Amino acid sequence: MHYIETHAHLYNNEFDHDRDQVIHRAIANNVTKIYMPNIDSHSIEPMLRCEEKYPDICVPMIGLHPSYVDENYVSELEIMEKWLQKRKFVAIGEVGIDLYHDKTYYKQQEIAFEAQCNWALNYSLPLIIHSRSAFYETVKIIKKFPANTLTGVFHCFSGSLQDAEVAIELGFDLGIGGTVTYKNSGLKEILTHISLEHLVLETDCPYLSPVPHRGKRNEPSYLSNIAAQIAQIKDIGIDEIAKITSINAKRLFKTTR
Repeated sequence: MHYIETHAHLYNNEFDHDRDQVIHRAIANNVTKIYMPNIDSHSIEPMLRCEEKYPDICVPMIGLHPSYVDENYVSELEIMEKWLQKRKFVAIGEVGIDLYHDKTYYKQQEIAFEAQCNWALNYSLPLIIHSRSAFYETVKIIKKFPANTLTGVFHCFSGSLQDAEVAIELGFDLGIGGTVTYKNSGLKEILTHISLEHLVLETDCPYLSPVPHRGKRNEPSYLSNIAAQIAQIKDIGIDEIAKITSINAKRLFKTTR
């Protein structure tokens, strides 16, 4: 049995004092890959250092997070694109639209997201989508492209059953993290109607720790808590959750490992 972590900010400075131990705990808890989404130009170097130090487990993506889109977004996109041109990345992410806290740069977020969708299409890479309080604004951009030409995952999915069905119809998987373990999470009911073939596991560490670690720093070794909750919802063994979500992650990132 093994797990694939599809979304971890392991380069975050919250791990600077014990990153080695976090990696070792992940490996001890059967995590075989950790995929790292980028945030902005400042996170690229620390992310790539993680890859350099842990090349067998840490895998980087490239993208501009919507919450970091501001008046400098054009220059930020130029930096991302230069990196995309000079080395391999497995996905375009973390990208999308976030209107939860602030709508000041909504138009710029739309432009940045559409540009990065074009990168995904041109480089045949999946999109790792961050969509908060903006599901249909995000879908509107995706629908500008020919049907089923874009693929990827709606990271930290927290929408309705209808939203889940729309995302899947568009050709996207759902990233399920620690929120599925929360008492009042609507995900539990939604997942009873969603096939496992559309789900991948993630922690979004250091954020959104699952129960019983809620309120503490999150880390990839906690994937087993998320998998256990999904196993309970689906009334099947945790081994099956690990197996199917790992197959899905390998398909998503076009890898055999």
